[in-house]
Amino acid sequence: MKAEDLGAVLGLHKKSLLGYADGKRADLTRADLKDANLTRANLASAVLRSADLTDANLTRAVLTRADLRSADLTGAVLTGADLTGADLAGAVLTGAVLTDANLTSITLCGACIDGAILSQNALAGPGHILCALTDAEWELIKIGRETK
Repeated sequence: MKAEDLGAVLGLHKKSLLGYADGKRADLTRADLKDANLTRANLASAVLRSADLTDANLTRAVLTRADLRSADLTGAVLTGADLTGADLAGAVLTGAVLTDANLTSITLCGACIDGAILSQNALAGPGHILCALTDAEWELIKIGRETK
């Protein structure tokens, strides 16, 4: 997608990119946003499932509750981005920069975070657990919690 085309797409979805428009979430499923400059973009609750955000600049972007399942964020810059409650299941974050990003309540099941750059304690510390589980293993854990 060319830069001018990206501007047109974002213009069409302006209201949606601010959260909801006419009760609908912005749907950018499978969007080609390679190298896009989305600095400070408000993509709260946006559907970016399987979107290609390779090398995109999402510095200080708002991605709260965004659906980023299976998105490719290889080399993306998310410095200071707010990802609170975002679903990154199956996403590729290889080499992504997440320094000072808010990662509260994110879902990373099946995500690849090889070489991602995180702030110290971003995924560890009191009350935080980082582990790699398959979907089947996670379902077993949830069943075990429900029986207690």
